[in-house]
Amino acid sequence: MEPQLNLIAGERCAATSGRTLDVLDPSDGEVFTTLPRSDARDIDAAVAAARAAFHGAWGRTTATERGRIMMRLSALILQHHTALSELECRDTGKPIQQAQADIMACARYFEYYGGAADKLHGEMIPYAQGTTVMAVRVPHGVTGHIIPWNYPAQIFGRSVGGALAAGNACVVKPAEDACLTPLRIAALALEAGLPAGALNIVCGLGIEAGAALASHTGINHISFTGSPQTGTAVAQAAAVNHVPVTLELGGKSPQILFADADLEQALPVVVNAIVQNAGQTCAAGSRVLIDRAIHAQVMAQLKERFEALSTGPGLQGLDCGPLINRKQLERVQTMVEAARGDGVRVAARARLVGGAPSGGFFFPPMLLDDVPPAHTIAQSEVFGPVLAAMTFDGEDEAVDIANGTPFGLTAAVWTRDGARQLRVAHRIEAGQVFINNYGAGGGIELPFGGMKHSGYGREKAFEGLRGFTTIKTIAIKHG
Repeated sequence: MEPQLNLIAGERCAATSGRTLDVLDPSDGEVFTTLPRSDARDIDAAVAAARAAFHGAWGRTTATERGRIMMRLSALILQHHTALSELECRDTGKPIQQAQADIMACARYFEYYGGAADKLHGEMIPYAQGTTVMAVRVPHGVTGHIIPWNYPAQIFGRSVGGALAAGNACVVKPAEDACLTPLRIAALALEAGLPAGALNIVCGLGIEAGAALASHTGINHISFTGSPQTGTAVAQAAAVNHVPVTLELGGKSPQILFADADLEQALPVVVNAIVQNAGQTCAAGSRVLIDRAIHAQVMAQLKERFEALSTGPGLQGLDCGPLINRKQLERVQTMVEAARGDGVRVAARARLVGGAPSGGFFFPPMLLDDVPPAHTIAQSEVFGPVLAAMTFDGEDEAVDIANGTPFGLTAAVWTRDGARQLRVAHRIEAGQVFINNYGAGGGIELPFGGMKHSGYGREKAFEGLRGFTTIKTIAIKHG
């Protein structure tokens, strides 16, 4: 594949430094293209281009026309669905069927926000006699978007889609491990009629280009998805410039199985919620809390399901693909070995298919049993296909264990008891709670975000769209 280039002010360009980064295929560990290794100078250029577009052609574009451009972009993404899916699969290693779903979701984001662009209304406020007060929603201006490597197309759509619909101009720094679909979709945005400079893509390392974007004085809002540690650094950098930040960070999401749960319905969902994208999902269902009365039955069925899973190259369309890179593979291996050294038992392991490349970053899904709730493997985000099973006695203990981590992103409650469903859902400290299902982030129409160390602010749905605006109050004295 030919070397990749940044997109700044509507033009393809190399990094100012001339340096590049290798792009590896996670399925075999081989280099297949390069990216620009951009730095603060490239971020400066992108911010300047976005500012010019915001005060120029893009700022003069009506909300209706913004929506039409985004609808055209959605149609172009669908038109190029096959090529984009294969690109996402090769870049991230995820199974091709997951990549296909991600591209469909990206198209849906632009469709949803395109339809919402001219429906973002302010309000009139009753006030003093002879005064009319309006609270109008206005875009922040230039928004910065730091996109992670696990869902580059999806999170590009949900973040950039909302920002553009609200009228902002965007500077995007994708993760250095997964830049290819954002670059391609940004090119399609120009084809759809987006003015040059309204959307800029700058590739590079987080500690160079990402840090420069987070601390840039020309940015008016930042959207970040990634680890809590990096999220803290982004928020601190933005705070120096008094810039608001939306943070979607990690999770250690529980699935609670009460004794009356419909296991035939629940267990396929429990398995998928940790195997999807090789567990590299902020909203992965990485803990399963099992009523002691059904523990043996549940573990026997989970063991059977895990051992039937297959792992291999993404393009083979198996249950699980590789992890994103060798560093992530070694991190998962280290965490699991530490848990085993502390006596945590491996209850089941999926298989690696024959012929899988030896250089691939494969970690077949693993089921751990009798995990102490306070153990590191039950408290920290593994970001790999590792499911930690633990037992509880009674509703109160289930809630205590579920809430007993630093995170609060998503959760699921499996029970036929209607009163318990709502009672437990209200007690769970999480931004999304699913009852007898698990959305792993939910649909595009559902507000998404976390509590505690899982972040703050919301993306998706109209709530996400509003987050890319601020309120301006206009008071007219007319006597």
